[in-house]
Amino acid sequence: MFYTGFADEAATKLEGQIKAVKQLGWHDIELRTIEGKMVHDLSLKQLETVKEEMDQNSITCCSLGTSIANWGKSITEPFEETKTLVLRSINTMKLLNIKYARIMSYNVIKDSSGRVSEDQMEGERIKRLKWICDSFEDNGMMALHENCFNFGGLSWKNTLKLIKAVPNLGLIFDTGNAPMTIDISTPFPYGYQNSLDFYNNVKPFIKHVHIKDGYRKENGTEVYTFPGEGGGQVKEILSLLKSSGYDGGLSIEPHMEVVFHDSSVKANENDMRDNFIEYGKRLEEMYNSL
Repeated sequence: MFYTGFADEAATKLEGQIKAVKQLGWHDIELRTIEGKMVHDLSLKQLETVKEEMDQNSITCCSLGTSIANWGKSITEPFEETKTLVLRSINTMKLLNIKYARIMSYNVIKDSSGRVSEDQMEGERIKRLKWICDSFEDNGMMALHENCFNFGGLSWKNTLKLIKAVPNLGLIFDTGNAPMTIDISTPFPYGYQNSLDFYNNVKPFIKHVHIKDGYRKENGTEVYTFPGEGGGQVKEILSLLKSSGYDGGLSIEPHMEVVFHDSSVKANENDMRDNFIEYGKRLEEMYNSL
């Protein structure tokens, strides 16, 4: 097992991201954005600079946080847009020697009242995911689906549907997404998912883990916390991971100073760095206490 993190939550520039990771004594970084731009959208020259800076600091990257089929992408958009992004991500991963690509399964179709529609174009999603996963596999890489607000993240049952239909799809499990995501097995306007229940049902397919924690207020507002202080059942899940011999990454994604999916949340760079480092230390302490 090793520690890593979405260090764009520690700093906007790569230099600061690497510095924060190294201050924790870690040697891996999960790349997503640099100076506000998705890493897979950087130019070749920019990527070569990224590689040089990582090599000089002996930093590796286990997973690329892509926007492939994420919650902001509609299943009705032309598939060519997804294909272009997949191929761009593959080229990025080759250059930076990255094994995993974080993907999703497109956004959720809802009606005007916010109710999840019965027809989620499941067949089209699976067809696209097969092409995506085959493309990564053909290049010695693997696509990992994250349980976020997308079709596969609506429930563990939806996730297992995707795994059954697309056997070369792996999973990223995010501890903090479940208590923030609606549970479609509950009556509308829906309750929220149970992280431990989700984990227990998908654990054989998990290749990578995001550590996040938080809860929703009664009015639905998201609140993000240090690990163990929210509804993500982080300690319980870490204990199960440790006892199972899990040897993948534990990647912190605090969301306490900046929130990737909410551009309205602004933060001071010093506060970002301090929070990221404190978050990492608390995770280590929790894991070591088990």
